[in-house]
Amino acid sequence: MDYPIALPSQLTQHLRSLRKARGLTQAGLAQLLGVVQSRVADIEAKPGAVSVEQLIQILSVLGAGVVIRDSSLTCEEPVTLTGKASKAAKAGKVVKTNDPPQGQW
Repeated sequence: MDYPIALPSQLTQHLRSLRKARGLTQAGLAQLLGVVQSRVADIEAKPGAVSVEQLIQILSVLGAGVVIRDSSLTCEEPVTLTGKASKAAKAGKVVKTNDPPQGQW
């Protein structure tokens, strides 16, 4: 199931729910992550302060992951690659572009 996240503060509820759904206490999750329980409490309280690397590690331990979805595309609008990009994709190669990501960082 997907859990769309628009703001870091929304992670609090989802991280806590995932942890509890796995039957883990903060202390149990902390042990799996190799940190102290208070660190897990801090992360759940202020998930925007955690690094991306740490967030991915936590999600991995909880059996979840990160998906980046281009919200300007829908299932009804498939992306069609042309030219070099199409040939590279068919060959299973990564296509590098000079275009910066759109949106605010």
